[in-house]
Amino acid sequence: MFSSFSFDRSRCALWAVSLALFCVSLDFFALNLALPDMAADLHVAAGGLQWALSGYMLASGALMTAAGRLGDLFGHRRLLLFGVGLFGASSLMCGLSGSATELVAFRVLQGAGVAFVMPVGLALLTHVFDEDRRAKANGFVFGVAGVGLVLGPFVGGLLTQTVGWRSVFWLNVPFTVLSLVLASRVQLKHDASSARAVDWPGLVTVTAAIASLTVALDRGRAWGWTSGRTLGLLAAGVLLLAVFVAVESKVARPLVDLALFRNRMFVIITAGGAVASAAASVYLFGASLYLQEVRHFPAGTAGLVLLVPAVATAAAGPLAGRLGGIAPLKVMAGAGAVGGLAVLGLGLTSWLPLYVLFLAVCGGALKLSNTFTVIATQGVIRPERAGEASGVTLTAIVTAGGVGIALAGSALGAQGVTTSAVRSTLVATAVVCLVSAGILVAARLHQAHRAARTLPEAVAPVQG
Repeated sequence: MFSSFSFDRSRCALWAVSLALFCVSLDFFALNLALPDMAADLHVAAGGLQWALSGYMLASGALMTAAGRLGDLFGHRRLLLFGVGLFGASSLMCGLSGSATELVAFRVLQGAGVAFVMPVGLALLTHVFDEDRRAKANGFVFGVAGVGLVLGPFVGGLLTQTVGWRSVFWLNVPFTVLSLVLASRVQLKHDASSARAVDWPGLVTVTAAIASLTVALDRGRAWGWTSGRTLGLLAAGVLLLAVFVAVESKVARPLVDLALFRNRMFVIITAGGAVASAAASVYLFGASLYLQEVRHFPAGTAGLVLLVPAVATAAAGPLAGRLGGIAPLKVMAGAGAVGGLAVLGLGLTSWLPLYVLFLAVCGGALKLSNTFTVIATQGVIRPERAGEASGVTLTAIVTAGGVGIALAGSALGAQGVTTSAVRSTLVATAVVCLVSAGILVAARLHQAHRAARTLPEAVAPVQG
């Protein structure tokens, strides 16, 4: 039984994080439909706003690992307030932008706010909720975020047509204010006696490494994958990651404890979630192009069809929370296999009702895998490193999603958007998904075999 204070604290934390992630999802999916009006109003070509999207993703992806660890060091509530405040203030300024340059700059700040909101918010829930309720709390948060995902395209289109594109950004402000009020009521004891030394060399190198890789993946198709800029950034990213590992192995208080990567369960679950994230990006990208370029659906009709997987995606969050008590590898393997088969179905069918059914299954299964990745990884690490682990996991998921889009875009760009090109891309993605599910099954069987071998030793009578 919880005291009223404990209940109020947990409820405030739950809704503070839920509203913040709702804003992030709503904003991200609403913005796409506002881009043409934004470009016309700011007197630039639509392609000129590419960095309004890329800069946002670059900032959020590059800073997540650092943000998660900073939350562990300085307090998750404090860093959540900072992240939500930065996201809300930059949303307001995005709506007031008078030029494309200003808009891009404030979008980068928005992305930086997201980098703090996601890992720090999820780590906060790890500390506020006990182990029995933690998975359901995370599932609830991702369910609310899923509602933002579903409403995003509709709200973005409606506001752009009726009020104007600036209102898409201003809509975030009241939600972020409410999130800030709720988060400010969450009081957590933070160990002020513990060392708060920031590993600045590690923070700078890992941020620069992820930024280099993100830019290379984002711009590689436009620049050319063999161009000097692309290869240079990829090489710089890999080199900086090597430097980061060397730095972390020597400092007394590393930004990321390398022992985290010796946690076999953490690594396997994160890798499975990264594959699911990449597959989700590929199927959504491929389906959008297939519906508009191959089947020649108008944008509005294509958006209506894609609402089906969006609804399934929203439902997957709470379901992941309810499955929190099941062995993680079972859930991950099952969701990956179902998602892989559904992606394969998308690649092999052209009958629209069946195609829409496969879209729904893809949305639900792959989102279930992504959400469960975050829930499960929080369950296999020490609570005091929750932010660090959340940052690493989310960085892997976001980066994998970017890799998926880059590879799919490159494949379809080389072959052209035809039925056969989309089919081959989806089939290849399905194979990767199914191989990943097979590896998870093998890991689960190995885990069960080890448990079976150690159990007799644990219960064996002592020979006197």
